[in-house]
Amino acid sequence: MEVKVLITELHTERLHLRKMNASDSSSLFKIWSDPDVTEFMNVSCFTDKNQAEDMIRLLDELAQNNKAIRFSIIELESNEIIGSCGYNSLDFENAKAEIGCDIAKAFWGKGYASEAICSLLDYAFSSLKLNRIEAKVEPENVKSIKVLQKLNFTFEGTLRQYEKSKEKFNDLNMYSKLITD
Repeated sequence: MEVKVLITELHTERLHLRKMNASDSSSLFKIWSDPDVTEFMNVSCFTDKNQAEDMIRLLDELAQNNKAIRFSIIELESNEIIGSCGYNSLDFENAKAEIGCDIAKAFWGKGYASEAICSLLDYAFSSLKLNRIEAKVEPENVKSIKVLQKLNFTFEGTLRQYEKSKEKFNDLNMYSKLITD
C-alpha cells in the first residue's frame, strides 16, 4: 500500500490551516477551556494549559504515523487562531477519513467551520484520493449538523451508544460525503 504524504498547510479565502505545533497551545487552551466549545467534543473542558500541550503532542504522534492530522485554524484578517480541524482518523486502505472541527465561540456563525471543512474535503478527494469522508456528531449538536447539511453530507443513521465520553455513552449520528456526491 502506498503511503500518502500529508500536507502541513491549506489555504482558503479567509483562513490559513496549518499543522498544529507546540506554540499553539496557549491559543488552543483558550478555545478548549470553553465549556460551550467542548460540549460536544469527546474531551472534557480543559482546565490546565498542559492539557493542550499534551493533546498537541498526541496529535503530532498520530500525524507522524499518517493516522490523523490536525490543523490550527488561523483567521487571516486578525492572524488569530480561532479553532482547529482535521482528519481525526485516516484509513488509506479503505480510502476514507473522519473529519472534525472546533471553532472559538467568538467566531461562531461566520462560516469558518464550513470554509475549513471544504478545504479538508477538497484536499482529501483531490490529493489524498480518498473516496469517503465521515463525520460523527452527537444528535444534540445542531450547529455542526447544520454545517454538514450545508456541505451536502448524507445522514446515514444513528450509532446507538457508540462512544463513551464524559462518563456516559453517547449516540452519534453518522454523516458522509463521497467523492461522487
